[in-house]
Amino acid sequence: MTQITVAALQLAFTSDIDTNIANVAALVREAAGQGAQVILPPELFEGEYFCRVEDEGLFAQARPVGQHKAVLAMQTLAAELNVTIPTSFFEADGPHHYNSLAMIGPDGAVQGVYRKSHIPDGPGYEEKFYFRPGNTGFKVWPGPDATTLGVGVCWDQWYPETARALMLMGSDVLFFPTAIGSEPHDTSLDTARLWRRAMVGHAVSNVVPVVAANRIGVEHGQTFYGTSFITDERGDILGELGRDETGVIVATLDLDRVKRHRAAFGFFRDRRPDLYGRLVQDI
Repeated sequence: MTQITVAALQLAFTSDIDTNIANVAALVREAAGQGAQVILPPELFEGEYFCRVEDEGLFAQARPVGQHKAVLAMQTLAAELNVTIPTSFFEADGPHHYNSLAMIGPDGAVQGVYRKSHIPDGPGYEEKFYFRPGNTGFKVWPGPDATTLGVGVCWDQWYPETARALMLMGSDVLFFPTAIGSEPHDTSLDTARLWRRAMVGHAVSNVVPVVAANRIGVEHGQTFYGTSFITDERGDILGELGRDETGVIVATLDLDRVKRHRAAFGFFRDRRPDLYGRLVQDI
């Protein structure tokens, strides 16, 4: 039997990177103590979600992958605990800046970097000011017991193409670190249920477990709504946290069962790539 135990972390963040790293590390230790092998912190946990405003001074926070405090700290922790930690960070690569994720393996090594493909631009989420669209393409990573891990970052999670591409690349589980909350332009709009439904849809239509980790707390009037969760391949919730709850959710996934269910549904057997050309054309 092939099993993998996964975890999602949920917490609030401050403007102090060292405090944030310490708080994430404490939850990583808690998750590892519960047997988690792959532990997912939220997006850009190094600090407050700075993309709510356009401020050129904030580019100074970016660092190359080999020099970023959050990445270095998670490398040390991953090696100590023998766990995998997908680590979101603000990356500087020469004159270019990306919303990136370093996949850190259980030996503490960075297995590679994924740069967020879909970059949002709207009130409170003005990421296009800071980040170039990722140039890595979608990526998958080796996980425990010969598993394959697929990872997208926040806005990527809204696109069915992201999930399907990662599945066609062999993913056994999909992971989505996130920073999402209130909409400053419309206080009546609560996207929490939409956010979850989009990813549960990926789980059902690809027959794959999904792990989503969001932040909580109020940052300069912007409220992040948490509700992190883990779902199985049928879209049933295995664990979840509330809108303002700090903590860890852990679930063990039977990947042999998942593969049987995926084959039985026939979604990949019945695909018609010959009909999908329109999907790669501009509108």
